[in-house]
Amino acid sequence: MIKKPKKQKFFVEENETINDCLKRIEEEGYIPVRRIEEPIFKEVIENGKIEVVPYGRKIVFEGKLV
Repeated sequence: MIKKPKKQKFFVEENETINDCLKRIEEEGYIPVRRIEEPIFKEVIENGKIEVVPYGRKIVFEGKLV
């Protein structure tokens, strides 16, 4: 039998809803204990200057083994 880690991070995939990710967490035997949103930035050149603009976000859930 393979021993699972007590905590694991689950990333919401590009074509997946938050509810789909939560179901996946539950199916693997974990419960979500923390939600983290990390911004994604993109460098854009405007008028010869490089500007960093928000591009999107990455949602990560931390799961705890039941």
